[in-house]
Amino acid sequence: MGRISRRAFVQTAVAAGMLGAGSARAAMGPNDKFDLVIKGGEVIDPSRSLRGKRDIGIRFGVIEAVETEIPAARTSRMIDASGKLVTPGLVDLHAHVFPYGSAIGIPADELVPHQCTTTVVSAGDAGANNIAALRRFIVAQTRTRIHAFIHIANMGLSAFPVPELYNIDFAQVDACAMAIAENPDFVLGTKVRMSENVIARNGLEPLKRAILACERSGRPAKVMVHIGGVETPALMTGILDLLRPGDVLTHAFSGAPNIAGAFTNIVQDGRILPAALEAKRRGVVFDVGHGGGSFDFTVCEAAIRQGCPPDTISSDIHVWSGNTPGMPFLPWVMSKFLTLGYTLEQVVAMATAAPARVIDATSKVGTLGVGAPGDVAIMELVEGPVSFVDTRNNTRSGQAFLRPVQTVINGVPFGRPYQPPFSVR
Repeated sequence: MGRISRRAFVQTAVAAGMLGAGSARAAMGPNDKFDLVIKGGEVIDPSRSLRGKRDIGIRFGVIEAVETEIPAARTSRMIDASGKLVTPGLVDLHAHVFPYGSAIGIPADELVPHQCTTTVVSAGDAGANNIAALRRFIVAQTRTRIHAFIHIANMGLSAFPVPELYNIDFAQVDACAMAIAENPDFVLGTKVRMSENVIARNGLEPLKRAILACERSGRPAKVMVHIGGVETPALMTGILDLLRPGDVLTHAFSGAPNIAGAFTNIVQDGRILPAALEAKRRGVVFDVGHGGGSFDFTVCEAAIRQGCPPDTISSDIHVWSGNTPGMPFLPWVMSKFLTLGYTLEQVVAMATAAPARVIDATSKVGTLGVGAPGDVAIMELVEGPVSFVDTRNNTRSGQAFLRPVQTVINGVPFGRPYQPPFSVR
């Protein structure tokens, strides 16, 4: 056999690699069956501008087909979704899912029956000192996909309810930057809480350090900024002015006052701050982050009217907020926006495709496209009079709400039908 040149060897290897990559998901033969078919539901997939009755076929953990009819004989297992809504698995951009490590965390998988969430983002539960514990002991053992914003305070929310940034020395820029750099597969950037009852008189310094940590990480990392009860109106404007395109303003529609009882958030005296409009124009993401004290119908309605609608709907679910009258479970929060005049397609988009883009512009979550992970939410649109309450005791009456029915992650349903052998990734 003759010798092969180094260049020819490399070209051959690259060609073989490309061929392997293209054939990683083998085409189905005429006698092959789907592992799971979700049949007869009304599919709403805003990522593909799709609404209509479709069957969804899942094979090898990914979406293999979305068709008007998949014969029952072509599947090993089936979920009957007749009369139900079928959407991409819901994506919760702001949740607290670090049990045992954060003082407010809930196991992500326990939330699935109540939320239909297949992907969640831990919003600052862990800092640089305990992000490895979140990764090794929680993320690695959880069926739900978990991403995270690392808290600029090095202990995250483990000290809650003690404020983590009264002492600015806890905001360790280099340690946070290194943690972002070392965890590119699931860390999105940095979280900072900017309420007066968290940062005292430290002004813009915590946010400046959070941004600096992202920049020093060498990654295109984002900052998620928690507001609500900011110390002064001027500080609120300063926060908005610092935010970069792609950064996330969470609790964007909070009506929580500062320590003195003044309302200092993005709507003041009924008017949206000019700095909020500018932030919206340059691509800052306005996130709901309902929680137990961070969503006010009156603030949200004023912001919508004046050009600052939400981009993403998130729950801010944790052990305290989950027991409050506002019930910030994601489908219930989505239902509040139906009451505010949004269409079903818009509401689903703000809890699927939109937060998926924040996680990764090329992400395959938040969609039912062929080749995407087999993540599916099945919900029921319950029609009839319903009353909603925000976190400031304002109420609104609606005519429908979303009720979770079943969730599928990576092609494996939560609950029945059970899939033997029970593999989860």
